[in-house]
Amino acid sequence: MLPLLKKHFGYEQFRPLQEEIVAQCMAGRDALVLMPTGGGKSLCYQLPALALPGITIVVSPLIALMKDQVDALRANGIAAAFVNSSLTASAVAEIESRALAGELKLLYLAPERVAMPHVQIFLKKLNVSLIAIDEAHCISEWGHDFRPEYRSLKILRQLFPHAPIMALTATANVRVRNDILAQLNISADAVFKSSFNRPNLTYRVMPKKRAFDRLLAEVCARPNQAVIVYCFSRKGTEKTVADLRANGINAAAYHAGLATSERTRVQEDFIRDKVSIVVATIAFGMGIDKPDVRLVVHMDLPKSVEGYYQETGRAGRDGLPSDCLLFYSAGDRIKHEFFIREIMDPEEKARARRQVAMIAAYAEGRTCRRAYLLRYFSEEWTRASCGACDICVPVAAPRVQTKTEIEEYDHDLFEKLRTVRRAIADAQGVPPYVVFGDRTLHEMCRVYPHDAQGMARVFGVGKEKLARYGTQFSGVIREYMTAKGIVVRSSSPRMRAESVRRAVSATVLTTIELLSQKKNIEEIARARGMSPSTIFSHLEQAQEQGIPFDLTSVGAPEGDRYELIATAFQNAASDLLTPIRARLGESFSYEEIRLVRLLLRAQSREPSKL
Repeated sequence: MLPLLKKHFGYEQFRPLQEEIVAQCMAGRDALVLMPTGGGKSLCYQLPALALPGITIVVSPLIALMKDQVDALRANGIAAAFVNSSLTASAVAEIESRALAGELKLLYLAPERVAMPHVQIFLKKLNVSLIAIDEAHCISEWGHDFRPEYRSLKILRQLFPHAPIMALTATANVRVRNDILAQLNISADAVFKSSFNRPNLTYRVMPKKRAFDRLLAEVCARPNQAVIVYCFSRKGTEKTVADLRANGINAAAYHAGLATSERTRVQEDFIRDKVSIVVATIAFGMGIDKPDVRLVVHMDLPKSVEGYYQETGRAGRDGLPSDCLLFYSAGDRIKHEFFIREIMDPEEKARARRQVAMIAAYAEGRTCRRAYLLRYFSEEWTRASCGACDICVPVAAPRVQTKTEIEEYDHDLFEKLRTVRRAIADAQGVPPYVVFGDRTLHEMCRVYPHDAQGMARVFGVGKEKLARYGTQFSGVIREYMTAKGIVVRSSSPRMRAESVRRAVSATVLTTIELLSQKKNIEEIARARGMSPSTIFSHLEQAQEQGIPFDLTSVGAPEGDRYELIATAFQNAASDLLTPIRARLGESFSYEEIRLVRLLLRAQSREPSKL
């Protein structure tokens, strides 16, 4: 399957559990996939769909999500379509005709449509090789987002007894998982559960006092970056938008009280980077697949831990560092109680109270936020510190993330490539990330792929996208390199850019001074009110510029972990963090991998291999 993975998706290797799930599917067996948002669930059925002889039916609950996925598949050269209420009768007829002719590999349908007798008759005419049910937690009445129409999906087992069913969800506790298995008649030994940990997310809870002022500071620190803000009520949503606009921030509201056309417009503007900030009601939610959301803020307490996890999961789907901020006061529970008292069913009322109590315990807790979330989903966190929540790394002021912090790359070139991406996306009528995601652009801005050979090695550049967009992007990169006097040695996969060195900033020198006082990374971060990631960036900048400093105080991973990480770097084509972690697995943190990279670079006495 690896050639298909590279050709259509531009990836050299599978992420954790993907290969096993794909193999299960290709063997004709069912699977329940429990994987966090951004963990690569969709690829688990999209890749087999390309290899299997017939068509794959994908059940998805949200119209916008269907469109996003189909746009992305088409950009990768994959024949896909969706049928839902947004299409005209003639458009539906055309898609059905293509499906019957064998011209489609994936067909997305809403659960309500699957329940229609005439749709079932049509589906029976197709050569269905695989059935994928996305957001499978909706099938359980114990889930946070139960949808009765999902219960009818068990009919698919009767319609296609020989086609394997793959159910996928990012939010399901043990009770919900068992309900999904029972409803779809999937064996308990067909469960694939990856870690629910999102290592690139930082979790923070702050008191509600002066919440908007803090929100404004967070937003202003992320110019042109995508942000989602959740509010309890429509009134709160509209007020927050008005306040943001009064401060010169381009924000838009999104809630059930708006006309469908207005919601669609706001959503399209957001995913196409025409508006950076969307403020939405928690109750309504947003069916988006935007990978580059850098901040998710809850101005009010969510209804449940599942809901909170799912909503925060919309941040950093591309694997880059992102933030999740919750403002909390005891009065939030009173708001929820007012609506809970209106619930007539005693069991439902008791369940709603338990859910609110659990998320309130998260907000009021004084232990690691990440550990609490993982324990809720029956996953233990054994480390003493996660290094990325307000409990484990307390700071005096709201954590403001800069661009020295997301990852090292050429920011000037990134803005140029971002402009090119936006122009291409607008011309094709698709979101910019459908062309290339931020992570792919970041890698371009590290390795400067100025020809087809170099571009083909970049993460996320498959054969189809190389043919479509490679020349435009490599041309811009060549022009930029000429203007800046940048030379790239491309004789090996480890491409390195050489340019005029710049003096390090005063803030980097301050970090070096603290290091000379034998303080470790976390101690320096606490002393400076910064994240450990920022301190690592300071040391990497100093190392790149040849500034001498002593690393004896930073320590090293214990036991054989150092050797395992060092060996992974030696065997890799580059020293980028994400591929190394994918090779090592979830038990290795980005922080310890980054530490070993720092130590290895110091030992080699060479400039970092950007």
